[in-house]
Amino acid sequence: MSDSLLAKFRSRLNKGDSFLTRDIGSMFAADKLRADALEDFESRLLMADTGLEATEWLVERLRTQINLGKVRNEAQLRQMLGKALVELLGPVSQPLVIPSFIKPYILFVAGVNGVGKTTTIGKMAARFKAEGKSVLLAAGDTFRAAAVQQLTTWAERAGVPILAQGEGADSASVIYDAVQAAKARNIDIVIADTAGRLHTQSHLMDELRKIKRVVQKHDPYAPHEVMLVVDGTTGQNALNQALQFHEAIGLTGITITKLDGTARGGILLAIARRLSLPVRYVGLGEGIDDLQPFDAQAWADAMTGP
Repeated sequence: MSDSLLAKFRSRLNKGDSFLTRDIGSMFAADKLRADALEDFESRLLMADTGLEATEWLVERLRTQINLGKVRNEAQLRQMLGKALVELLGPVSQPLVIPSFIKPYILFVAGVNGVGKTTTIGKMAARFKAEGKSVLLAAGDTFRAAAVQQLTTWAERAGVPILAQGEGADSASVIYDAVQAAKARNIDIVIADTAGRLHTQSHLMDELRKIKRVVQKHDPYAPHEVMLVVDGTTGQNALNQALQFHEAIGLTGITITKLDGTARGGILLAIARRLSLPVRYVGLGEGIDDLQPFDAQAWADAMTGP
């Protein structure tokens, strides 16, 4: 883990004021944990949208350490929390690795409107290009008038080409043509935008399944990544979205945006505990380089550091 990554996490997460450790010293009285410390900690986690399953898991870890006499001061509590976070998040801390033998690598990006899906696509494109890979964006969101223009703006900003058709065009056709073009141009990665939709809109979820079937005419193993983007400020609704999308289209990764400046970042823990899906990236700001690969150790250090 680089010092720069830890510094960015620490400065951006909850604007440096972690929901886990804010005023954590108040849990002690006369150098001992208060009798209601666990109850206070549980309430703090639930208010931060950590969810019942992850909250119970963390509280039980804390209870065990207290009973063993290993939490006598604030420093020991921070250390215990850090270890617990790594234990919980380590299995889902899986950066997106694009193998060179798959070409083009086809990456679907799904999510409801307003979660930062287009922005995430642009930032990923810039990151991949900086790594020396060629990228083509596919403007598969043909339902929203501004969607193609927004994606085009990000394509220009990232310095990558985009394939788009008119508003109302068939999304599956747009993405199919993009994959065909990528093959012809020997492009490494196709990032396909899809129409923002509510996870409760079954006909739109059916369309996502259709897009998968059409793209599999190019490659039976495609798409190689089905990434859901969720907004970290929306709490349990983000977990519900992840559950519904995963059931409908089979997610292979999640990106959580808008984690800078929110005290509700516990949704990351809730999703990790409930779904165990790889967390690919976290969004820590509006800048083109503010999409960071998720690192469980850096996250834990940032959340529990003094």
